[in-house]
Amino acid sequence: MPAFVSGKKRFTEQAGCFSDMVKQNSSLVSKSNVHQHDDDFDSPILPGLPDDVAKQSLALVPHSNFPSMAAVCKKWRSFLRSKEFLAVRKLAGLLEEWLYVLTIDPEGKESHWEVLDCFGRKHRQLPPMPGEAKAGFGVVVLNGKLLVIAGYSAGNGRGLASDEVYQYDSCLNSWSRLANMNVARYDFACAAVNGKVYAVGGYGIEGDSLSSAEVYDPDTDKWTLIESLRRPRWGCFACGVEGKLYVMGGRSSFSIGNSRFVDVYNPEKHAWGEMKNGCVMVTAHAVIGKKLFCMEWKNQRKLVIFNAEDSSIGFRFGILGGKLLLFSLEEDPAYRTLLYDPDAAPGSEWQTSEIKPSGMCLCCVTIKA
Repeated sequence: MPAFVSGKKRFTEQAGCFSDMVKQNSSLVSKSNVHQHDDDFDSPILPGLPDDVAKQSLALVPHSNFPSMAAVCKKWRSFLRSKEFLAVRKLAGLLEEWLYVLTIDPEGKESHWEVLDCFGRKHRQLPPMPGEAKAGFGVVVLNGKLLVIAGYSAGNGRGLASDEVYQYDSCLNSWSRLANMNVARYDFACAAVNGKVYAVGGYGIEGDSLSSAEVYDPDTDKWTLIESLRRPRWGCFACGVEGKLYVMGGRSSFSIGNSRFVDVYNPEKHAWGEMKNGCVMVTAHAVIGKKLFCMEWKNQRKLVIFNAEDSSIGFRFGILGGKLLLFSLEEDPAYRTLLYDPDAAPGSEWQTSEIKPSGMCLCCVTIKA
């Protein structure tokens, strides 16, 4: 589990001009300290243009200018935060892939989130996340936003499971707090499926193992308890494949040692099922297409591929451009990131990549925005 210790598209000249206009508008707004259009949500997004054309115009602005756009007025800010904004950018072919990497220094004292572009160049460092430093938290990407869920806080020398959830919005370059979970937990499994976030199992506030599960709906900002697992499970991971939630690895109170059982939740039927051909004690995992790539503890140099249709000690995974990145947890100046291309010809799947975080990788996710 992760722990805290303390784009390719080119934009036209027209988009650049529009970007300059955004900066000018943002500057005027900050100087006057008054949002002239805030009280009139029915006013056009851009005067003189139909809203659908205006939305496409806003979508053309480079990603780096989004925070300035959000400062212009509440209507622009609301649009930038919406799922519709991502949909418009996707339709225009403007979505860019960014690697969000949680890194830690060699001494293990300081950690931070940094953003790398599609070429592995450091784009920026995220503002510090609110709340206490935690371990055993969950990380999920939902609607182009980064969610950091629950975890274990060790402040004041006393360990405590958390129910807090924080969200980072790259369009606003800021963190916000979402609704608390129903059950405080850490070392649990979590994943996004069909536009919702699921959290399953883990340890509870008294250190007891949990079988409870819950789902988060971003439209209502609410967590709802769902049917529990048949057995408590902890140290596991989850992924969403083909509209279903798969919970694998970790330990279970009904098994000796690490579990090979796969718990499968069908959101349409609101029910759990089970498979028996999963992976044991997974230290890293990533989903590309319909396949799940895993690194098992006892085979830390062997890549295991689990196909849902067939139903680390040393590495962390990342995904970029449909390819798998393997970041080493060993601090070595000569280290090179490994790249696995599942579509390459047999025998040439493995390559090296110049992409490298500034510190050791604790966690890595891909966000398209």
